[in-house]
Amino acid sequence: MNYNFNIAAINQCTESEGPFKRLAIWFQGCNIQCKECCNPELFIFKKANFVSLEELIEIVIEAKRKYKIEGVTYLGGEPTLQIGLSELSKRLKKLDIGILLFTGNLYEDLPNELIDNVDLVVDGKFKKDNLDNKRNLIGSKNQRLICVSERYKNDIGWFYLPRVKNGEINLSNDLIITGDVILNNLPTLQAHC
Repeated sequence: MNYNFNIAAINQCTESEGPFKRLAIWFQGCNIQCKECCNPELFIFKKANFVSLEELIEIVIEAKRKYKIEGVTYLGGEPTLQIGLSELSKRLKKLDIGILLFTGNLYEDLPNELIDNVDLVVDGKFKKDNLDNKRNLIGSKNQRLICVSERYKNDIGWFYLPRVKNGEINLSNDLIITGDVILNNLPTLQAHC
């Protein structure tokens, strides 16, 4: 089957979206729409950039060759709304690419065919009144880090490192800024990858 993914943005090499060098994919569209989410522009169900499964695999292979990425992080929007996410994950797993999935859904509600092909899940809705100031990338205390495979079991400490305000700027066809970026009084940005 030929799958197409509705993608808002791709950062081919980041160290802000999980352990090690990673490719990050932000999917367009969200049915959960957590109040005060950090990506409300991704709520809307609109055509952003349709990318086929084969094209997306090639983008990941190129990033692995060019930047030596270790894994991929799925962000959103809500990644699990993408038909074909299980197949993408299965194909990436065969390429020895680690997969970190952020979802507003609970782990127990995810399809087995997806769970069988991801390595780490961050689940649960973002709740502004339950902010998590201790873990990196995790918005609220109710969100769980679930090691599905052994791949990142020894790397969970990355999420508990002291939060240093940092940001990455990736110049390609678009300007992508990731990390804990403060818009006023910006910290010095360091180039990685």
